[in-house]
Amino acid sequence: MIFVLYFIIILYCLAIVFLIYGFTKVNTIDYIGLTPKTKFSIIVPFRNEAENLPILLDSLSKLNYPMELFEVILVDDESEERFQISNFRFQVSIIKNIRVSNSPKKDAIVTAMQIVNTDWIITTDADCTVNKNWLLTLDNYIQLHDVVMIAGAVTYDCDDSFLHHFQQLDFASLQGATIGSFGIKKGFMCNGANFTYTKSLFQELNAFNGNDGIASGDDVFLLQKAMLSRNFGTEKVHYLKSKNNIVITKPLNDWKSLFYQRVRWASKTSSYQSTFGKGLGMLVFGGNLCLVFGLSFWILGLVSFPNIFLLFVLKFSVDAVLIYKANHFLNKSKIRYLVLSSLLYPFFSTSVALYSLFGKYEWKGRKF
Repeated sequence: MIFVLYFIIILYCLAIVFLIYGFTKVNTIDYIGLTPKTKFSIIVPFRNEAENLPILLDSLSKLNYPMELFEVILVDDESEERFQISNFRFQVSIIKNIRVSNSPKKDAIVTAMQIVNTDWIITTDADCTVNKNWLLTLDNYIQLHDVVMIAGAVTYDCDDSFLHHFQQLDFASLQGATIGSFGIKKGFMCNGANFTYTKSLFQELNAFNGNDGIASGDDVFLLQKAMLSRNFGTEKVHYLKSKNNIVITKPLNDWKSLFYQRVRWASKTSSYQSTFGKGLGMLVFGGNLCLVFGLSFWILGLVSFPNIFLLFVLKFSVDAVLIYKANHFLNKSKIRYLVLSSLLYPFFSTSVALYSLFGKYEWKGRKF
């Protein structure tokens, strides 16, 4: 029994070490010396975000980028709150979402595409803020590289609470795994809050056809389609690892909302087109499940405490390295509650994974 647990944990550790290696292979690029040329359409699907949208739009108004080279398209998904646009020097419009599938966000992006007149699309979320050199960094990267899709980093603006720091550590591990997978040319994850691609790519891949029945995944499914395409793949799908390109979003303020959010994210894993992504997901689930089983077996007197402690130390060690590297890139803030979060996380993650297989969840006032 204990040998099985050790075997799974060792496989898990090897996978994380591989991702750590990949993380170091992706170079940090902050070059912004070229004259901006690229025109962008920034698509922001939203529902009941009257509090957050002015903050996002204010950060966009401070961009170090010619205002005539970008537009903002806000797609209202049946909001119950009223929202009015103030006067901005850049073009901003609000349109109504046209629902045709089980995925409001995918529908919103498809709806916005009908009025997009630029070659490049960026998606972000209403509860985000952006760096002043966000678009300039993307433009310079596009000018210097033959790319059709660019994934970017997202981080949290946390307070001092354990809940916020728990989310930040979890998010840092996800961002670390994302960057690491690109470093070994197996990119399978990205975040729709900072995702850039060409309109022609979106059209050639037939948008979200094949996965529009799944509520989430407007980002990862499109990424995996592009990665597996003979016309694009790793040569033209990149990760932009730049401090100028990090988008900041808000953590959730209660455990129930966090649980449902992670269930929403986990629910799409079984539909991944990426074999690597599915395999890694199974290993992560197995690694966390090992610690849950291990503790249960120790309580029942079936295994000794030193064995359980060693299993935890092995997993904690590789996780801590990946989290540290990712956190250092994302915000350089001091890591807090790492040990406590690492003790809680296997139970939280296992519960999320199991619930996502059969349970319903709530998001933005809707049930899925």
